[in-house]
Amino acid sequence: MNRVEGCPLCDETGGRLVHDAAKFRVIHAAEAGFPAFYRVVWKAHVAEWSELSAEDRGLCMEAVAIVEQCLRDALAPVKINLAALGNMVPHLHWHVIARFDWDTRFPQPVWAPAQRERDIGRESAIEQALPAVERDMIRRLSSRSF
Repeated sequence: MNRVEGCPLCDETGGRLVHDAAKFRVIHAAEAGFPAFYRVVWKAHVAEWSELSAEDRGLCMEAVAIVEQCLRDALAPVKINLAALGNMVPHLHWHVIARFDWDTRFPQPVWAPAQRERDIGRESAIEQALPAVERDMIRRLSSRSF
């Protein structure tokens, strides 16, 4: 597997590991104010989506869809944000972020200035639901031939 020394996603997990498949991992990212913020991290160091084979693009996108569906099913967010920016860390990874109309930046992107104070009670309720969400993610991802 192609790795680049000094790349934070090659050298480290990138967050709390939820699922480890042969070609990707799913992590929970510790992003303040966004309790249901996940990343699907491609294990081989590639910077761009087009560097993957068609088969690997399909595999990666299926993993992203499963993470998204688990969040939707359990948490009923207003929206799911998907992003593969890589400007700061040029290692392919997809952000899968459950968004709620009460989060500090909604309806703006997660990196926009805050529009309201954090709702710690609602964030805590989401955090308490995450173990069950993640068990479902693991079950669904494990049932596929990744």
